[in-house]
Amino acid sequence: MTSNIRQQILVCLDTGCTSARSVEILQAFQTGLKKRFISDVEAKKTGCLGFCGQGPIVKIYPDNVFYVKVQPEDVEEIIEEHVLHGRPVKRLLYKSNAGGYIPDQNDMNFYKKQMRVVLKNCGLIDPENINEYIAQDGYQALAKVLETMTPEDVIKIIKDSGLRGRGGGGFPTGIKWENTAKSKSDEKFIFCNADEGDPGAFMDRSILEGDPHSVLEAMAIGGYATGANHGKIYIRAEYPLAINRLKTAISQAEKYGFLGKNIFNSGFDFDVQIRLGAGAFVCGEETALIHSVEGKRGEPTRKPPFPSVSGYLGYPTTVNNVETYANIPQIILKGPEWFNSIGTDSSSGTKVFALAGNVNNVGLVEVPMGITIREIVYDIGGGIPDDKELKAVQIGGPSGAMITKENLDTPIDYENLKKINAMMGSGGLIVMDEDNDMVGIAKFYLEFTQDESCGKCTPCRIGTKRLLEMLNRLMDQKGNIDMVQKIKVLSQNIKDTAACGLGQTAPNPVLSTLEFFEDEYENYANGLTKKGYVIDPNKCIGCTKCARSCPVNCIEGEIRKPHKIDNNKCIACGTCYHACPVQAISKL
Repeated sequence: MTSNIRQQILVCLDTGCTSARSVEILQAFQTGLKKRFISDVEAKKTGCLGFCGQGPIVKIYPDNVFYVKVQPEDVEEIIEEHVLHGRPVKRLLYKSNAGGYIPDQNDMNFYKKQMRVVLKNCGLIDPENINEYIAQDGYQALAKVLETMTPEDVIKIIKDSGLRGRGGGGFPTGIKWENTAKSKSDEKFIFCNADEGDPGAFMDRSILEGDPHSVLEAMAIGGYATGANHGKIYIRAEYPLAINRLKTAISQAEKYGFLGKNIFNSGFDFDVQIRLGAGAFVCGEETALIHSVEGKRGEPTRKPPFPSVSGYLGYPTTVNNVETYANIPQIILKGPEWFNSIGTDSSSGTKVFALAGNVNNVGLVEVPMGITIREIVYDIGGGIPDDKELKAVQIGGPSGAMITKENLDTPIDYENLKKINAMMGSGGLIVMDEDNDMVGIAKFYLEFTQDESCGKCTPCRIGTKRLLEMLNRLMDQKGNIDMVQKIKVLSQNIKDTAACGLGQTAPNPVLSTLEFFEDEYENYANGLTKKGYVIDPNKCIGCTKCARSCPVNCIEGEIRKPHKIDNNKCIACGTCYHACPVQAISKL
């Protein structure tokens, strides 16, 4: 904040808040300030502040007053009361479960156990202003590397930090960089995987929307360390805001000399290009991603050779995801010991999760490795709506597994999750309560992975299709106990024989729900289950909130007329039940 500005009005302009009219809110602030000739207060855009369920969010800095669910119509009151007279607008403050108003972000339970390392600039700086990134030590790490360190020095720091890939596999980043550096070639590449295909996941998107320069700086550092002069960011075309901010950031970095020829007069050249993906889930796998960038069909290939030896166009290629890169500049500036002091012995640093589902506080959370599932769900997430019982937490997206309440005190790191047959994944964390139908949840994820199969190998192409058919028959109560056993055997066969990691993990939601909730499968087999919800036509006001919130589009109806639920499609997730403002929906 410059000396002539006494106050900043930070308006979240990520995808979520933008869809809820935050652009209008920012414009209203800028117009209102100009109309009153207030020149020492600045209204500006920022990235995601994390508390997405309370958006649109407006934060007054340095007062640290945090307004939630702000609408354009509220702007005049905030300017008049807060900006001009220093009186926070109470009705727009966050209200805790205990009923009290909390103006300061740091006093909210949602933030108390978080540690923002990757997200440190998100919600603070204007992501389209490179000067604000520089003011937060931006590009200092790149300067330090190019002016005082050898490539070997950089790789040693990353190895010593214990940073592991945040895209799901958890492979040590320093070793991956070292393998590329040791590969002999006249050309090498650095790739950023920003595909992020998991349903409900928006970690990488939020980083790129809120702090794109951190990723560009890290890619340049990685290029220097591995001997690569070219970087490519593979991002799905469904992320238009992130793409536009990346384009702006690349242009600014080139103008300032942080990308391009002879960076910091070091003789090191590095450029970054954006490549758009068509939204194929399988292209999150590094070899499929590389094939897609090459213009080929996005199909994985068996390894070895690994991309670090033979990747893009046959050249050595390093592939890391967005969150992994966002850690790099701070590790360089603060040292590997600092990073190692966060988290656990085997899993250093923090992890960003998209917390969603049946939990009071929905949003983007960044926590130290080693925190427990219970702490995330109850301390940060605020527990389950309507004080219902927690049934399970799905971690790791479509390829992940269920964690039941018996394992809620499991520390979140790669090794401890592996002990309970779960995986970190890219960071999806979906909470399910007592009303969730676990067979329906397994079917939902399997529908996704079956539809997204690249079709290259038979176990994934045919196996997931047969598995889905059996689940459909079971849920239509046309199966039997023998079918439950067949589902189990086929799931394990797919896991054991599919060609790539995505195919091998496709049956995980089925295997995991079978492990903990086999009785629900048996109830379907024995015709004892009535699944889904029903809408009372006498209570329904036709507001469409249930239909708009349904993840599987199983609710139909016209505006202001009673709606209906198709229980052949319903996965009994309960989203419509919680969305209905007039309690017109009940469980069968």
